[in-house]
Amino acid sequence: MSDPAPWASRPDASRGRLHDERTATARGPRDAFQRDRDRIIHSAGFRRLRHKTQVFMAPDGDHFRVRLTHSLEVAQIGRTIARALGLNEDLTEALCLAHDIGHPPFGHAGEDALEEALRDHGGFDHNGHTLRVLMTLERTYPRWNGLNLSWETLEGLAKHNGPIHEPQWALAEADAAFPLELAHYSSLEAQVAAIADDIAYDNHDIDDGLRAGLLTLDQLFEVPMLAEGWRDVEAACAGAGLKQRIGELVRSQIGRMVNDLIDATRGRIEGLGIDSAADVRAAGQAIAAFSDPMREAERGLKRFMYANLYHHPNQLTAADAARAIVSGLFAAYRADPGLMPEEWRAALPEAEPGRSRHIADFIAGMTDRYAIARYREAVGEIELPEGF
Repeated sequence: MSDPAPWASRPDASRGRLHDERTATARGPRDAFQRDRDRIIHSAGFRRLRHKTQVFMAPDGDHFRVRLTHSLEVAQIGRTIARALGLNEDLTEALCLAHDIGHPPFGHAGEDALEEALRDHGGFDHNGHTLRVLMTLERTYPRWNGLNLSWETLEGLAKHNGPIHEPQWALAEADAAFPLELAHYSSLEAQVAAIADDIAYDNHDIDDGLRAGLLTLDQLFEVPMLAEGWRDVEAACAGAGLKQRIGELVRSQIGRMVNDLIDATRGRIEGLGIDSAADVRAAGQAIAAFSDPMREAERGLKRFMYANLYHHPNQLTAADAARAIVSGLFAAYRADPGLMPEEWRAALPEAEPGRSRHIADFIAGMTDRYAIARYREAVGEIELPEGF
């Protein structure tokens, strides 16, 4: 790794951890952000991403992306951008790997069901739940709950999509325990991680949509950016098979977005006179961002994906089944907590809102297949759409 730029986050200048570890036994020559990354990788929440929905729910195909593979792809893109901008690669990677740990089973359909179940108890938000998992629910250390991550990692995860002025209860609790300056912009590493997430799913979801037969090439050509990209691929790879050309399209789109982001971000760093990590937070605007033309092109791609893939009739049918599973589990455990495992049952609060939030914590940690199995055990059989 080359020398960091002046605007990079520095592990030796970290604001520390909620719980003091200075007397703990050192485990290898790692700095604060490297330890954070490693703790995330070794966590149970990260492992569970292997069986959590990215686009397709409990997919029966081996090559469809899930939350785990998506997070790894985000981390690869994030590190590439961080290296080009002279940022701290380890912090960027930690943020990329952990950004989806708070997602419940079945992605946004599961989140919608938990939001409705907790409507009278503060609601549910996967970003706030990420902080809850990492600060409270992961319990493998003898002296504290959570992973005891550095302030910079928690701050970046909390402000995944920018400053937050009205935090939902889970994020508000995290902020009360370890103030994260929610109303301010985060580090450049966190800003890069957020856009690396967009770049990854914008393009890899195209690949999965084509593989599933829910998208066609003719549909993709309705998007000017993709039509232009395909013409370039056809000119450069005329003799290649269709699968290889599609792969090249996805790769070239990622490259275009990454290069645009790097160039536009460098321009803002220079134009705003950014010369430190503190300058980044004081700038009052996002610094890591696409150019205006790429921003508009990316928004057009998102509109296309929502209309043609995320809201495809097959996907909506699967989402209905997913919401039924999550809401059914919540109702069953609410009516009879004895259906929950002993560890969770023993810790169940007597009063609200803690009681319902505790049940939601248990469900949110489930993988897709575990949720299906527990539904059949606690509620009854359910007919799932083909390919679910």
